[in-house]
Amino acid sequence: MTLEDDFNTETLTLQNDYEGAVVATLISAKANKAGQKSVLYIHGFVDYFFQVDMAEVFVDGGYNFYALDLRKYGRSILPHQHPNYCRDIHEYYEEISASIREIKAQSGEGVYLFGHSTGGLIATNYMVDGEEREKISGLLLNSPFLEIKFPLFLKRILYSITSFVGNLIPYSSLPKMLSPAYAESLHKDFKGEWDFNLAWKPIEGFVSYYVWLSAIIRAQYSLVNPNIKVPILILHSEVSRDINVYTDEVKTADIVLRVEDMKNVGVQLGADVTLVSIKGGMHDLVLSVSEVRNHVYAEIFKWLKVH
Repeated sequence: MTLEDDFNTETLTLQNDYEGAVVATLISAKANKAGQKSVLYIHGFVDYFFQVDMAEVFVDGGYNFYALDLRKYGRSILPHQHPNYCRDIHEYYEEISASIREIKAQSGEGVYLFGHSTGGLIATNYMVDGEEREKISGLLLNSPFLEIKFPLFLKRILYSITSFVGNLIPYSSLPKMLSPAYAESLHKDFKGEWDFNLAWKPIEGFVSYYVWLSAIIRAQYSLVNPNIKVPILILHSEVSRDINVYTDEVKTADIVLRVEDMKNVGVQLGADVTLVSIKGGMHDLVLSVSEVRNHVYAEIFKWLKVH
């Protein structure tokens, strides 16, 4: 499969926001068929859908595949917008709900939300209070951003600061938050095997904002006893590492988030939670080396078989 030949893209025109016109982009595999269950993939921060290999695995496994480039990400960035910017993650619910309704109309079968990193946080929150959450059959999370890397008392201080500054100066910016070592480990022109648009997923990342970080922390706070009703699969690397300059270890550990946070928060999300540790997995598990990502897909399909 290739992005150019095997997928359709649909622009979803959304309600104007504080920056003006807003769109999102729903990507669908041309091989999708009526009467099959579907997966809707939601990307992370400084990201968009380019993981054709992942889509092909789901299609070959008998699932329709869809992906959503959220507003102000990837294919959905408009010239007047600040890339990846939001003031509250509920902003993304509009395009998620619209996509779920369209997928259900096309397939008539169950839909699984599949979120990576910040997309995992957004998808999880959607299952708490999203308009179309009753149409979702299960929640799959790939290294979800369920907690920030600070002790609780520092997180509270950080939330107070980011909320105050963000409300006072909405576009006040923070230092870039992602180590370039991570993107370097992925892109074929550096140390990786993947090809993606460096304007939409830059090696150095995008500027992040106080108000964005405040929105992330608020979304994480909302996951205290969320009581999500659908079954949940949480996949994570076996280990986390703090690495800022590329070494080969970047490809065998999560250098973006802490695994223990995913486990500690994840197990409390609902009554039916499955945690799976992936040895040798990197932050985006489906971009790990082939042997590891094959393990990831095996675990996903094992879970899907019984859910």
